[in-house]
Amino acid sequence: MTASIVSPPSFLPTLSAGRHRNPKRGACFMEYASFLAGERWSDHPGCTHPVLGTIARGVNDFISDGARDGLLPLVPRVVGLSGSDPRIAFRVALRAVVGALPVASMERQRALGVGARHALEELRRLGDDDPEVRQRVADAFAMVPDAEEWSRRFCDSVGHSSSRSPVRTGEAMATVAVLGVAEACIPDVDTALRNLLQEAVDETERTIERLRPSAPTAVPREPVAERR
Repeated sequence: MTASIVSPPSFLPTLSAGRHRNPKRGACFMEYASFLAGERWSDHPGCTHPVLGTIARGVNDFISDGARDGLLPLVPRVVGLSGSDPRIAFRVALRAVVGALPVASMERQRALGVGARHALEELRRLGDDDPEVRQRVADAFAMVPDAEEWSRRFCDSVGHSSSRSPVRTGEAMATVAVLGVAEACIPDVDTALRNLLQEAVDETERTIERLRPSAPTAVPREPVAERR
């Protein structure tokens, strides 16, 4: 009996900006991910966490046409990176905020600063008061002391209210972060955008791995005495 040969697809989508009706017309980063995951064609596939997806779509649209193909190696890594734990949304959004805070315009720096303080407080309430994350935010604030002071005074004046939807809050923070980098007056916006996405993917992988329950330790069985 001759084994049947499965032919590979005759084409792969080409990365381009915006949404696309089907793969033959091109693909944004997340549409490409849906294609690789075998999901229904979509720029909001279920295989990737929504906050990470927001960053990926934004970076894909703002990066230049000549640099967009450099995002391709990251596409397979986002397939399967999802989870419902609210800490994922806040941690991934914070990573994007930290990347954008030092280079964004003053207006966006203030919004990002408020978002960072809110996310840190939400993580603390969720029992995830990570000193490393706090230090990362503190280092970013040290580079923009005016935004640090403004966001502190603003948050002190309005107080803190818990997020009803951590994902939507994270998506809003991520959107401002991507815009902050895309509009920044820096020498190489393309590299900064790619780094923003790279760091978000890294953070999502680390967070999901960190939250994964540890496998129970096997208890050695006592030898059973032989019957005579």
